[in-house]
Amino acid sequence: MLAQGPVQTKAKLQYQVSDLPGLGGTSNGGNSINDQTWVAGYARLPDRNRHAALWRNSLLTDLGTLGGPNSSVTWNVKNTAGIIVGISQTADPESLGEAWSSAAFYSTPNNVGYINLGFVWEDGQGPMRGLPNFPGGNNGFTTGANNLRQAVGWAENDVHDPTCVSPQVLQFRPAMWTLGPPDQIQDLPLMPGDSSGASTAINDNGQIVGISGICDQAVGRHTAKHAVLWENGTVTDIYPNAPAPWWNTPTAINQRGDVVGFAGDPAFVEGDVLHAFMWTREDGIRPLKPLPRRTPPHVDSEAYGINEARQVVGVSCDADLVDCRAVIWDHGNTPTDLNDLKAPGYSAVLTSAKDINNKGEITGRATDPITGVLTAYLAVPVSQ
Repeated sequence: MLAQGPVQTKAKLQYQVSDLPGLGGTSNGGNSINDQTWVAGYARLPDRNRHAALWRNSLLTDLGTLGGPNSSVTWNVKNTAGIIVGISQTADPESLGEAWSSAAFYSTPNNVGYINLGFVWEDGQGPMRGLPNFPGGNNGFTTGANNLRQAVGWAENDVHDPTCVSPQVLQFRPAMWTLGPPDQIQDLPLMPGDSSGASTAINDNGQIVGISGICDQAVGRHTAKHAVLWENGTVTDIYPNAPAPWWNTPTAINQRGDVVGFAGDPAFVEGDVLHAFMWTREDGIRPLKPLPRRTPPHVDSEAYGINEARQVVGVSCDADLVDCRAVIWDHGNTPTDLNDLKAPGYSAVLTSAKDINNKGEITGRATDPITGVLTAYLAVPVSQ
């Protein structure tokens, strides 16, 4: 064990971190980064509404809305075909009074009150367009799209489902859209006995991950009874012995079919504490732990992005979600705080990491410790 020389001379990896520009508001976030270093997420306006945002070469494109006040790219989209998907409010009022899945992703006061659709924006094709729901449904939500013009998410149908918790009224199903035009929607099968669900990510092999459960509040919880993988038309529970029957949510899948996400805790039905995981076909579920040796101790971990090298990024937090740090699990169960890997000259705290591309570039959200302003960032690996 004395042959340690090469290890000690190995260059220390650091990240050159830069803020991405905003739209005049105090809260921006990066949620997706592809291999062209396109970062997608949202930028807040001075009036607190937020717009879906695309940063290319650190230049911001405001993707606009479908007529309502808010839009956002909320999950990792990943493709390199110029396709961005997300969610947007329309100008139409929400006739059933639902908050839908989108309320949690917008800022008050306009986070409710409008119909919300999944959107697709294509480079060079003009403004975003709304994607169809299932017949009779009002609201939809789109999360990801691959290079084969397939997008995934969830959408309402016309069933007034008794398992819905007010203000949610209508049932919703996991959806895959084949992008046109015309854009066409099809549903994905649920686990036996389940009635609602959602798909969250897709790769170029047509493998899709998501959740299966009941309608509930249309945001996680009991809709995420099962963390599932769809392939070849069948649905599989990839975490059958999950510790709790709630919040079991895959967030990303790479081209190899490796999956990351988070699972619920038996003591926290509201999802206050979550536990990151990685699933691979050969090894099954592997827990991804929070940061050790923090005060107060970190108990919450959430994984949001994975690349082909199986580098995983996410967030680690204390029980009160006051001290949250962007982390990378680099081929281990214990993460590294990205703030410990920042090159000198960047003062904001990296509070979340939402995606990582195959160049190892990371995006997420940073917090200015003095002003509290939330900023989208790009972290580029550099050896020093």
